[in-house]
Amino acid sequence: MSELTIRKEVNSMAAKAFVLIETVVGRAQEVVAVLKQLERVKSVDTVTGPYDIIVIIEAETLSDIGNIVTGKIHPVAGISRTVTCLAV
Repeated sequence: MSELTIRKEVNSMAAKAFVLIETVVGRAQEVVAVLKQLERVKSVDTVTGPYDIIVIIEAETLSDIGNIVTGKIHPVAGISRTVTCLAV
């Protein structure tokens, strides 16, 4: 196996993002339960501060990250706002 093949296998997920989520008052736990069911979601944590939840997602491309955020996360009932931070 070449070094390039090994590197590709180790880094099979090339894109990672932290999604900071504000929820409607009283809906955070419902939102967490839904987010934990989504494919490509690596972790979901309830936090204190200006955001209610931080989600880590991984995918093959940045375009895939965008599709997950807009197509899977945004439609979740109880989410009022998101900020997506791409890992570099």
